[in-house]
Amino acid sequence: MAQFEKGKTFVPGELIDYAEGGVVSKELVHSGAGSVTLFAFDQGQGLSEHTAPFDALIQVIDGELELTVNDALFIIAAGQSYMIPSGARHALHAARPFKMMLTMIRG
Repeated sequence: MAQFEKGKTFVPGELIDYAEGGVVSKELVHSGAGSVTLFAFDQGQGLSEHTAPFDALIQVIDGELELTVNDALFIIAAGQSYMIPSGARHALHAARPFKMMLTMIRG
């Protein structure tokens, strides 16, 4: 697994590995302004419906994500992104393994 260093180029998908039957997360940045976190979801894993008080930018970097936002289903493939509006009900499901980068900016 590659290491993350500020001031150097990196490949997000190489910074995190899949875990059989699990979800792995790695926070790259965390401050009062927000956070950037990498996630790897194995097949069958997900996050139950929830809301967030801030917009959340999802960038899929491997595989394919099933995202439900306010009862609408979106299939987001590697190389695609989606901005979840603040306060929107949303849930994630991995019909197959996927990796994503999540950016949340407060305010």
